[in-house]
Amino acid sequence: MPGPTKELESIETQSLSIKSQKRAALDLFSPVNGQFPPPPDAEAKKIRLSHKMKVAFGGVEPVVSHPPRQPEQNGTSSALVVGPTFQPKGLNSIVTSGKSTTTIIPPTSYERNFSTSALMERTPRPEWHAPWKNYRVIQGHLGWVRSVAFDPSNKWFFTGSADRTIKMWDVATGALKLTLTGHIEQVRGLAVSNRHRYMFSAGDDKQVKCWDLEQNKVIRSYHGHLSGVYCLALHPTLDYLFTGGRDSVCRVWDIRSKTQLYALTHESTVCSVFTRPTDPLVVTGSHDTTIKLWDLRYAKPMTTLTHHKKSVRAMTLHPRENAFASASADNTKKFSLPKGEFRHNMLSQQNTIVNAMAVNQDGVLVTGGDNGSLWFRDWKSGHCFQQAQTIAQPGSLESEAGIYAACYDQTGSRLVTCEADKTIKMWREDKNATPETHPVNFKPPRDIRRF
Repeated sequence: MPGPTKELESIETQSLSIKSQKRAALDLFSPVNGQFPPPPDAEAKKIRLSHKMKVAFGGVEPVVSHPPRQPEQNGTSSALVVGPTFQPKGLNSIVTSGKSTTTIIPPTSYERNFSTSALMERTPRPEWHAPWKNYRVIQGHLGWVRSVAFDPSNKWFFTGSADRTIKMWDVATGALKLTLTGHIEQVRGLAVSNRHRYMFSAGDDKQVKCWDLEQNKVIRSYHGHLSGVYCLALHPTLDYLFTGGRDSVCRVWDIRSKTQLYALTHESTVCSVFTRPTDPLVVTGSHDTTIKLWDLRYAKPMTTLTHHKKSVRAMTLHPRENAFASASADNTKKFSLPKGEFRHNMLSQQNTIVNAMAVNQDGVLVTGGDNGSLWFRDWKSGHCFQQAQTIAQPGSLESEAGIYAACYDQTGSRLVTCEADKTIKMWREDKNATPETHPVNFKPPRDIRRF
């Protein structure tokens, strides 16, 4: 019976072929030796989620839950029921003591804006400061006025200009007392010693000079910079002079021997420097967007601050606190010393290149921009309480309304600004201003560090 046998053989051959194809596909695409991971474990997934929440929200303080309100009884408005030892925090809170509870009138609308006391502590309230006004304009220079420094006696102040001269002015009257010549390029930095009758000047001619204020002549010159010198500072207790310039180096000089002790390097122009009696002895700011706190024992930076994104053109040291502020085109920031911890940004941005900065004993921080804007801020909170705009003198272009230097006198009651219209302007507080006529318009942010 050949017919049925052939049909059975063809059916069996076809089924075996299909099984072989399935087996080959299964061997090719199935996981081999743990090639594919096992399905996720529920417990492991829970642990990963809790870790992610801790990292993302670990620094957020929990909101304090308020006690339930007590319904009105006997004509009394709804109030908070708390423990017997609770003391009111509001200024206008009224306490009525019972046997086992203390009833407090609900907080005002101002207090309700703060969900926790921690938020109130994190956002300091600004102190009231009187607005400042311009009371004198001094003319005499023939070029941009680039630098200013006060005498320790507070009777005179000196200004350096692009006309290559240094002029000495009377603080009380604004009269010109003396003109010193010797630089062959614009004078970019000035400093007066509080221990000797010396004044130091630096300019774009690569020269650093020491002037004897009794003889009114140059007695020493310090050679070593390879390009223009943009800033200089004197140490308050040591005979050290610090100069920074376009050659990306801050050089440390011995005043008497004229020898260079150290060379503190940056990657770009050093345009701001200040000194202090304790470590770090010197702090430098540069166009490379960094601020360096230096240890002079090893001539190495203790800390390098990289918070700015633009050139750090101005810095100032607070006269009473261990803190300093730095200004850049991105923002004005405040840091603590000696380690350089970042405190906070200023609450408003000037939106210009800030060339000058100064702070007095009362905590009034002033910043001057290249567009002629002069902003006065409260040091503690960073709140800007006044925005002034300088006016270029007649005959000058509007583009010359820039501020290049600013300095308070020894008492902090007068401010001198050096400007691009070849003038020197003096400012002081408005004596007729009161907190009622000029109230503080302050709106605290959610987080003072975020901008």
